[in-house]
Amino acid sequence: MSKRKQFLDSVHHEHVQDFLNFIKLHKDGADPFDLAEILAELQKSQRQDLWDRQLKLLQHSLTVSPSERWITGAEEDAGDMEVEVSEEQIQTMAVIEGVTIVSTVSVDALQEKDNYTTLLKCAQMLNAIESALPLSQTPLQQAIHWLFECWWRRDLQGKEELGWTAFLVCLENTVTLDKPVSELRRLCSLREVLLSVDFGSEKGQQVIDPLLQCFFRASHIKQEEGKRFLAFLFSWNDNFIRMIHETIKNQLQFFPKTLSVHVAEIYFRAWRKASGPFLEEIESACIQDLMQHALLLHRNSPVHSKVRQILTYFHKQKFREGVDEMLHRLYKPVLWKALKATNAEVRANATLLFTEAFPIHDPNMSSEMVDQAVQKQLDLLFALLDDPQPLVRSSAVLGVCSVLARCWEVIPSAVITDLLEKLILQLANDTSSPDVRCSVFMCMSIILDNSLSHPLMEKLLPALKSSLHDSSEKVRVAFVGMLLKIKAARAAKFWKVCSLEHLLARLEMDSAPVSKRIVNLLFNSFFPVNQPETVWCERCVTLIQTNPGAARKFYQHAYLYTAPANIVKLMLVIRKCLNVCIQNAGDEEFASSNKENSTLLEDVLSVQDTSSMASLLEILVILWKSVQKSLMANQEAFKYTTAKFGSSLPQYLKIFQEERCKAPLILLASLLPASALPALRSKVMSHLRSLKAGAAVTTYSQTLECLCSWGQISHIVELIENWLTEAAPVKEQGDEESTGKVHFDVLEESKPDLGLDYLDYMLLRPKTRECLLTLPLDQMRPLHKALNKWKSLLFSSLSGSEVSVAAIETALRAFIFHGRLCIHLQHKFPEEREFLKSLEHSVSWVEKRVLPFLVNSSSDQQLSLSTKIVESCVTVCKNVLRVSVGDSDFRDHLLQHVASVLQTEKGYMCIPHLLALLTEIAHGCLSQKAEGQEDQLSLTIRILTNIFQKVVEILAHRLRKDKEEGQELCCSSEEALHDFLLVTKFTSERSEFMTGVFSSLCAAVIIDISRPLQKISHVEELLMPETVNDLPPLSSTILKVTLGCPAVTRFFLSELSSSIESEAIDSITQWAAVTHILTIIKESDAFIVELKDIAGSVRRQIQNYYNSISENSDDIQRTIYESTVKMLNDVLISCQQTNN
Repeated sequence: MSKRKQFLDSVHHEHVQDFLNFIKLHKDGADPFDLAEILAELQKSQRQDLWDRQLKLLQHSLTVSPSERWITGAEEDAGDMEVEVSEEQIQTMAVIEGVTIVSTVSVDALQEKDNYTTLLKCAQMLNAIESALPLSQTPLQQAIHWLFECWWRRDLQGKEELGWTAFLVCLENTVTLDKPVSELRRLCSLREVLLSVDFGSEKGQQVIDPLLQCFFRASHIKQEEGKRFLAFLFSWNDNFIRMIHETIKNQLQFFPKTLSVHVAEIYFRAWRKASGPFLEEIESACIQDLMQHALLLHRNSPVHSKVRQILTYFHKQKFREGVDEMLHRLYKPVLWKALKATNAEVRANATLLFTEAFPIHDPNMSSEMVDQAVQKQLDLLFALLDDPQPLVRSSAVLGVCSVLARCWEVIPSAVITDLLEKLILQLANDTSSPDVRCSVFMCMSIILDNSLSHPLMEKLLPALKSSLHDSSEKVRVAFVGMLLKIKAARAAKFWKVCSLEHLLARLEMDSAPVSKRIVNLLFNSFFPVNQPETVWCERCVTLIQTNPGAARKFYQHAYLYTAPANIVKLMLVIRKCLNVCIQNAGDEEFASSNKENSTLLEDVLSVQDTSSMASLLEILVILWKSVQKSLMANQEAFKYTTAKFGSSLPQYLKIFQEERCKAPLILLASLLPASALPALRSKVMSHLRSLKAGAAVTTYSQTLECLCSWGQISHIVELIENWLTEAAPVKEQGDEESTGKVHFDVLEESKPDLGLDYLDYMLLRPKTRECLLTLPLDQMRPLHKALNKWKSLLFSSLSGSEVSVAAIETALRAFIFHGRLCIHLQHKFPEEREFLKSLEHSVSWVEKRVLPFLVNSSSDQQLSLSTKIVESCVTVCKNVLRVSVGDSDFRDHLLQHVASVLQTEKGYMCIPHLLALLTEIAHGCLSQKAEGQEDQLSLTIRILTNIFQKVVEILAHRLRKDKEEGQELCCSSEEALHDFLLVTKFTSERSEFMTGVFSSLCAAVIIDISRPLQKISHVEELLMPETVNDLPPLSSTILKVTLGCPAVTRFFLSELSSSIESEAIDSITQWAAVTHILTIIKESDAFIVELKDIAGSVRRQIQNYYNSISENSDDIQRTIYESTVKMLNDVLISCQQTNN
């Protein structure tokens, strides 16, 4: 019996196993049995018999094991319960798989006159059960779906139902899978299925959301199959087009810019394929809507740029049939109106669209009408360049340049010349807007991309040369950018547009953004890397002799445009040049040890040319620093370079004795390791010792940094310490012997001021400070001790001893530096409180030795010195807290110190500094979140607010005692008070700190304003304040500070409202004072709610008060009452008007 006959007989429920064996053989690629060959050999009647048999087999299997009894995935995965799948279900699954395979092969083998009704019934039965298959049968589901796809592709009867199932599955997969590329291809091939479903039907509504989700997926939008599918969706239903468009608009703000181009392509494809009502809907609901948005959206909108991108894609398709006509028709009702809009931003947006789509015309019009339309649009370009708004002019400049670049060949030459002259001669010099000037130079690059423009541009561009010196940096950046474009496009000689002299002058003085571009422009001229290294040196010397400052700037940025190896080569050739100059000067010893090419620039340079020598040395340092990291990374190159310069540098120091040469030589020495210059260290230290007190920073800064880079900073510290110790006013016995260090000759003059200058320089610069603080404590403690000794001289001066003014100044500086050094050392070594304790001892010393002189000073000099000492101590302590070095004990100690200062007779003179210290204490307390310390923190805050209240009372007292001095004190305290009140932003509105601070301020202001009102004896003396300056000095100062920050003003008004509600204010003058405050605050046009509430409360209370005493009130009280009511009414009316 043949295989064909055996297979036909096996398709029966009594021979199921044989059937399944045949299916297994078909799936086995190594076996020759192939169902496709079997079906191809079957006669028509045999194929019909096969489909009848497999239908009966499928029906029988589903009867034996119906889908209702199948074990699904939920049961298979159920907890720890073991569910056994029956043999009947297993066999049924195998039969379904076999029937699916035979059906799929049969679809491919169908012939024209075959009757496939029973095959269709099989497919429909599979469609009915595919959703009920267990989760483990996913491959079987996929096989069934493939059968349905094949059915759809063969265009067989019943394809709609089967194709819909396959379409739904593919759609779901493309939305849920991370990489849906293969599913997208299948979905794209099934897209026509969607047209068989009505949009309003249940099926249609079922797929709307999944279809719209496709527009969320970047994979769909970017892939070719995805674009085809998404563009096809526009042809399903006109209502669905609007839904798609709204979905895309909502998602545009989240799309990256690169994706917007793909979205534009989808729109364009949909438009190209559409016709009839679909075309009308796409044009009106989508394209024209995008045009409207591009015109009306703000430029800072996240969507605007992406809408522009979509329209730009359409503009670039103008060469395609129908696009010009469509743009002309859709822009007509919106664009020309927008170009004349009153809103400048709308005009600017319209300008960009108009110039991008230029020329906008209908190709179907006659040539005469097209010419007229284009001429009108050219006239409009000129009008836009003259727009009164800079934003529109800038946009017009960009648009005109893009039009000229695209349409140079078709625009009349006269119009081109007129447009360019307007840009170059007029708008490039637009004094009203740097943005317009910047746009001209930035957009010239667009025109230069068209080589046809070069002859005309070469004639016109030189008129722009003065723009290199424009007052706006961004204009200068754009101008140099244009020169770079001219150079790259070879449109003209850039030095004919702007001379080299001007470029070098600007390079010398301009900022980095401009300088770097000028270096890029001139790089090949002064650093021709393709020529010999001697040419590099010659160009370098030429640049130095032309403009030394520009030369320094040029080589400062040269590393950006060449490899580090070239920079090192230039350094070595400059060294060779310097050596040749020394040889030519007649130094035979040096000439014998450094044989160089004696012909190198021998006619140009000489040692006597000090300026050129100094510039070459400076450039050596600049070049070395620019590649220092790269050089350190290549140890072989570093060793070679340092060896070369190490051999030459001692002779350079011997020959080049001028001051300008010494600085770069010391810097160059600092870049070399100390081992390369063993004899130089003593010379450098000798230089530091030889300087005189008061020497300029430039005379020692390089030397200090050189020693730091060599790791020799301990020698500087030792020098400073010895100078301070030798000149110290009090020397304890055994001090010198106990140091254990080699001291300088006692005959040498001590220079404590110069030592303090050195210390100041090292503490201020991060690099030197880091080197200083890397020293061990044993080397830092003697310096710390030496600084501390100078306190005794301050006390001696206060006690009446004769001390020179210079010595006092030195002692005061030493006292300050002692505190600064303590801060740095405590920050570096936070494990112990050694240096914090030292600061506490200094504070205690001030209280014990200095504060008595604030109580009773015999001279102005004594008072001035004691005040300076206290202020210096307070400033140091403030900085301790500012860098978070102090702890809670130190903070409490400082509060006690502030209280002690305020109790002295002249302590008020230190109030600005004390307020600054209180600010740091408050900030530390309010930002502290240590658990278990709430009680201690609360006590500290209470003390702090009490001290602040004392400060306010002292200010008021000084104003009463000496008004002029009090006003000066208020003015000097204003900034510190402002900073103190800003700390309140770190706390809640009704906190203890907030209540304490603002209750003191409210009371002080009310008392300060009401006191003059109490003294009025005549009605004419009553004046209404108009500004804060019309108030008494203390209240004026407090309100100025309060109004400087909205949050602080709100806290002040809150406390004022609480005072009124608590009935703490009970006199007509105090209510008048509150009304004066409200009158001043209302001028800010803010705090409407607070002002309205407070004014209402005051009016109620003042009315009740006046009703009770009106019979006994005198004329002055009645006048105050009436003026207060009038001011309250003004405040309430103002609040009402602001609300409206």
